[in-house]
Amino acid sequence: MLSEFVRYLEAERRYSPLTVRNYRRDAERFLAWLGVDEASFDPRRITIEDLREWIVRRGEEGRLKASSLNREIASLRALFRWLLREGRIDKELFGRLPGLRMARRLPVFVPESRMEEVLVQCDEASDECSGEAERDALIVLLLYACGLRLAELVGIDCDDFSADYRSLLVRGKGDKERRMPLPEFVREKILRYLEQVRRQQICKNGEKALFLSGKGRRISRTAVYRLVQEALEKGGVQGKKSPHVLRHTFATHLLNDGADLREIQELLGHASLQATQVYTHNSIARLQAVYARAHPRNRKPQP
Repeated sequence: MLSEFVRYLEAERRYSPLTVRNYRRDAERFLAWLGVDEASFDPRRITIEDLREWIVRRGEEGRLKASSLNREIASLRALFRWLLREGRIDKELFGRLPGLRMARRLPVFVPESRMEEVLVQCDEASDECSGEAERDALIVLLLYACGLRLAELVGIDCDDFSADYRSLLVRGKGDKERRMPLPEFVREKILRYLEQVRRQQICKNGEKALFLSGKGRRISRTAVYRLVQEALEKGGVQGKKSPHVLRHTFATHLLNDGADLREIQELLGHASLQATQVYTHNSIARLQAVYARAHPRNRKPQP
């Protein structure tokens, strides 16, 4: 059963390999909690009370955040909707089971002056060191200059660029595609990096990936996450340091400099404007800080 469900997620829903893996793992964990295997699992016997008890147990045993529990709820919701579609159950169980309410958190981003220092340090390292430093500098630059997700960056192939290297085809969530413009300074870095890859001949035969490991294969998500953390650490960034922080930084800096929210939505590949609107809160917080610092009336002590 789970193998069929996974094929549905891959072929019809076109979910990413990571999402498919998580959904399968969540379904397997649920079956294990029920004390059954695929062969003995009878979905018609599952009730809404079973699902509620499972959520409570997962919250208590795993001490999971609401976001993690909601991910597991989404996994089972997808499984049972697929079972309904296949005629293996006759009613929708999750229709009466909403997700958990999550605290609203503002996206973490790097201030413009600090981000400039990070990029300068990356450039200096790539000028003085190996081809690996050149690759790492370009990874940090692309994450920030294009607002890419980690999976989107790792998935870039050399033939995803336009013929003149002025735009990049990005494959986002659900295999949705968008075309990202590449500024001239980014284009120059890409051409320089590609020339270095050709010169060093580290690419294995048939490997199309833009970013390669030392063995000439597509770089891993873990390696990218680690090198971004190191770059932000060296640049003096405080707080959370991850590829997604650079995506938040991209969107926040565009908004602060006057970009239209709809345009930012398109560049980020968000399905809805609501997902993009969270960045307006960062912008308002920045404006409040400017007001508090600069307005004459605010600076005067009040009687």
